[in-house]
Amino acid sequence: MKRSRDERRLYHDLAWTWPIVSPPGRYTREAHAIRRLIRGRAPGARTLLHLGCGGGHLDKTLKRAFEITGVDLSPAMLALARRLNPDVAYRVGDMRSIRLRRTFDAVVIADSIAYMLTNRELLAAFGTAFVHLVPGGVFLTYVERTPATFRQDATTRAIARRGDVEVVLIENQHDPDPADTTYESTFVYLIRRRGRLRIETDRHRLGLFPLPVWRGLLRRAGFRVTQLVGEPDRRGARGNATFVCVRPAIDR
Repeated sequence: MKRSRDERRLYHDLAWTWPIVSPPGRYTREAHAIRRLIRGRAPGARTLLHLGCGGGHLDKTLKRAFEITGVDLSPAMLALARRLNPDVAYRVGDMRSIRLRRTFDAVVIADSIAYMLTNRELLAAFGTAFVHLVPGGVFLTYVERTPATFRQDATTRAIARRGDVEVVLIENQHDPDPADTTYESTFVYLIRRRGRLRIETDRHRLGLFPLPVWRGLLRRAGFRVTQLVGEPDRRGARGNATFVCVRPAIDR
């Protein structure tokens, strides 16, 4: 069947809307939860690699506990991240292939892992995390949705304002082919500046994998899966499960 175009304008010309619709303060609790999970497995963890760091909203809190290196594919998002966190080192790169030639005490891939569309891509991202970890280092990654929890045409709405700009963001999740490992997330932006309306649309393709696939690929990458915290999104609500993994002290 014909594939829908994967636009991802949020990471290009619409990146400026991100701090408005999803401000950094919204990530404080999430960042503290990440810190606790890492320190629970590696109390002395000091350095952290954040793959798919986006606009740096998690980093704003995480940098209080870790020395962070952030990597993202979007220069527009990294410009926002550098503005928010001038004390964090950021690099343009692809989580599937980047090699920094150094290791870290912890690696995090948050919701950006959803852009891995196939088992091969998911395994590649896990491989990147693995090679950048010290033995005994901790890897955290999110599972937002699985085929078992996906709701066809689940739709959400958010309204945000900053100064004279109001953004209404409508997001719809649709799976045109349940036999494959992807689904579509379509965004409609109603942007009002001083009362004048502008309408923009955006479309993203995202991956959808059963939990056993996640576990199997994490183990194949070399990780020991120690914990699954929470559960994937249900009934269209925002939520995720978090895999907590460790690179064994002696690689298999």
